[in-house]
Amino acid sequence: MIDEPYRWVEAISNRREYIENELATGSPTIGLSFNEGILLLTFGRDRRKIFEIYDRIAIGGIGHPGDIERLRMMAIELASTEGFTRSAADVSLRRMVMYAFSPALKQAFEQIYGPPYLARILFAEVGLAQDEDLFVRLDYDGSMHASAMNVGKRREGFGAIAGTRRGLEQVQNFLREADFPDLRSALRAAIHAWGVGLYTADKDHADVPEDSALKEFVKSKLDHYTIEAAILDRKAAESRGAFMEVPEPDLEAVLSDFS
Repeated sequence: MIDEPYRWVEAISNRREYIENELATGSPTIGLSFNEGILLLTFGRDRRKIFEIYDRIAIGGIGHPGDIERLRMMAIELASTEGFTRSAADVSLRRMVMYAFSPALKQAFEQIYGPPYLARILFAEVGLAQDEDLFVRLDYDGSMHASAMNVGKRREGFGAIAGTRRGLEQVQNFLREADFPDLRSALRAAIHAWGVGLYTADKDHADVPEDSALKEFVKSKLDHYTIEAAILDRKAAESRGAFMEVPEPDLEAVLSDFS
């Protein structure tokens, strides 16, 4: 009996190490708040990773496709049930994450005889004003970080997930200094941040390179990755679903800088 707590702690440690290794090569997902709404951007190989959840809410993920899909369906069901029983205006990302998602992931992670979720999730909720935009990063163990949840807390105009914690830290450092007032500047910043996160995920690349070297790195990846970008449109959120794909002309104009 004396050994049981130690065995549980050891099992949790092993589980955490395993999941971190599985997620390490994940392609970062970047969310940016700008004047017209929220941009979500990532690059992938063979599957979508950014989805609409409800009128003003979207989700991006890193990890096992099956687990991301399970979490996506959970989010849709929760939001739809809330919207049906109350109203669309009452669907709250804060409530959904704090009272449903975070406890569910924590329980799955700590029940060592069952499978955990091999996923990191980024939620975004667009507000009617830019200072009402919300990003929530949710990890496989139920831990969460929000761009603004508490009164008095410094608001961040971005959210991100990455394969490694080092990559995430470098992405955050870059975005805290970046300026992205409109869609195209947000696209450039998001692509740059994606490159930072992917580059520094490698153990041999702890530091962010010069801009020219990073641009060459991103350019070298474009043959292997396909861009995926969507907007939660602030004006559309007032009357209809806010989720829409980024127009091709905007994508092509920005990607030309890296080709």
